[in-house]
Amino acid sequence: MEYTFLLFAFIFGLTVKVIGIPPMVGYLAAGFVLNAMGYNLTDDLQHIADLGITIMLFTIGLKLNVKDLSKREVWAGSITHMLLWTLVVSGALFGIGALMGSITGALDIKSAALIAFALSFSSTVCVIKILEESGESKTRHGRLAIGVLVMQDVFAVIFMVAATGKLPSPWALALLLVIPALPMLYRILNRSGHGELLPLTGFILALGAYNLFDLVDIKGDLGALIMGILLARHPKATELSKSLMAFKDLFLIGFFLTIGLKALPDTNMLILAVVVALLLPFKAFLFYGLLASLRLRARTSYLTSLVLSNYSEFGLIVGSLAVSLGMLSDQWLVVLAMAVSISFVVTSLLYKNSHSRYVRIKDDLTRFERGNRLKEDIYPRIDQAEFLVIGMGRVGMGAYQSLSKLVDSRVVGMDADRQKVRKLCDGGMHVICGDGEDIDLWDNLDISNARLILLALPSIGDAINITRQLKFAGYNGKIAAIARYEDEINTLLENDVDKVFNFFTEAGLGFAEESLAYVHANQDVIVPVK
Repeated sequence: MEYTFLLFAFIFGLTVKVIGIPPMVGYLAAGFVLNAMGYNLTDDLQHIADLGITIMLFTIGLKLNVKDLSKREVWAGSITHMLLWTLVVSGALFGIGALMGSITGALDIKSAALIAFALSFSSTVCVIKILEESGESKTRHGRLAIGVLVMQDVFAVIFMVAATGKLPSPWALALLLVIPALPMLYRILNRSGHGELLPLTGFILALGAYNLFDLVDIKGDLGALIMGILLARHPKATELSKSLMAFKDLFLIGFFLTIGLKALPDTNMLILAVVVALLLPFKAFLFYGLLASLRLRARTSYLTSLVLSNYSEFGLIVGSLAVSLGMLSDQWLVVLAMAVSISFVVTSLLYKNSHSRYVRIKDDLTRFERGNRLKEDIYPRIDQAEFLVIGMGRVGMGAYQSLSKLVDSRVVGMDADRQKVRKLCDGGMHVICGDGEDIDLWDNLDISNARLILLALPSIGDAINITRQLKFAGYNGKIAAIARYEDEINTLLENDVDKVFNFFTEAGLGFAEESLAYVHANQDVIVPVK
C-alpha cells in the first residue's frame, strides 16, 4: 500500500474519530478524495483489500455456530427478505428509470431486477466491523445478523454459477477430504503456540482454503469461511481469531479505500446514488417486519434490521458482471459504488446511538411483538442474586470465582455468548445468558436484591451503556467496572460507575496478594537455609 494511501486513510480516519464518527467513514472519504486528486486503484491495494475480506470471513467462521444457520429466523428471514426486496425494488427502479430516463439511461425490467437483487445483499465488511467495534458479535442480534450474512454469501455463490454458466469443477467433491484431515489441522493449531506463529498459521489456513476452493471454480472467500467454521470447535479458535484481528483491521482499510478509488461520479450519478440510498429505510423496515413476524423480540429485530440496512460490495461484483454481459450501462457501476459508500456511512452513524434510541421508541416497536416467545428469548430468573458479574471472560471468571469463595451461591455470572454460558453451566457455575445493553432484560430481571454489579467488559462504551440501562431500570446498588487505560477511568466515573479498577494495575496487585497468601499458608514447611 502506497504511503500516500496510508497517510490519507490516517488523516481522515483520525479526523472523523475525533468528532465521534467511526473511522470507517473517514477511510471511505479518503478514497474519494484520492480519486479526485488523480490517484488510481492499484493491483497491490486491491490484493490487500481482498486479503482483508478473506481473513475477515475466516475469523467469522471461527466464531460461528453452524446451528445458528438452521434456525428459522435465519434461513426464512434471509430468503423471504431477498425475494420481497427484489420484487418491490425492481418495480421501484423501473419506475425511477421511466421518470429519470435522462439520468438512468435505458433501464428495462430485467436490468432493474438485477440491480435490485444486487442491492438486496448487506455488506459483510460493514456489518462485522460495526458489531466487533461495539462488542456485539456474540449477542442475540449479532449472531442473527451474521447468520443472515452467511446465507447471503450462499446466495451469492449460486448467483455467480447461474449468471456465468460456469459450474464448479468435478474435482470440487475432493474438498470433502478436508473433514477427515481435521485432526491433523487441530494438531497443527496445538503446535503453533501463542506467539507470532499462531497468526501465521491462521493466514496459511485461510488462504489455503481460499485457493483450494478457487482451484475448483468455487468462490474462494466461501472456502475461507468454511475453514473457519470447521476450526470453530477447537479450544484455540478464540485466541486465533484475536491474533488475526489487528491484521484484518489493517487490511480492511485497503478495502474501504478501494470503494472510493473505483470511480468518481458526476452530478447525475450522485443524484441517482442518493435516490438509491433513499431505499435503505424500506430495507430496514422489511427486515424488522419479517423478524418480528418470526417471533423475535422487538429489540432483537430492531438492532438486526438496523445493522443490516446497508448495501454490499457484492453489488459491485454483480454490476461488473452485468456490464460485461451488456445488461447495464457503465454508469451503474459508479452509482452502485456511491450507493454502497453512502449506506456504509448511514449505518455507521445510526448504529452508534442505537441502544439509547431504542429506549425512546421501544413502546412503539414492542406493539409488533408476537405473544409467544422463542426459547432463546425467554428471560432467566436471578431474584436471589446479591452479586452479578457481567462478562465472563478472563477477568469476569476471576471475579466470579473470587466472589464465590466469599459469598457462595449469591453470585451469578452473565454473558451474551450462549455457547460459553452453556459450557460454564455444565461446569457447575451459575451463569445466565443475556445482553447487558438490553433494557428489556433489566425490565424483566429481578435485581432488587443485587448489592453489586461488576462490569468485566473490555469496552468502556459497553460499560457506560449498561450503566445507563441499569439506572433506567431503577437499580440503586453499586456498579464497578474495569479500565485498560488511565484516561478511561475518569470517563467511567463521570458516567455513574461507582468504582473503576485499572486492569493491569489490579492484575499485578492480585498476583502479589495471591503469592503472599501462598507463602504465609506454607510457612510451616519452609526450611531456613544455614
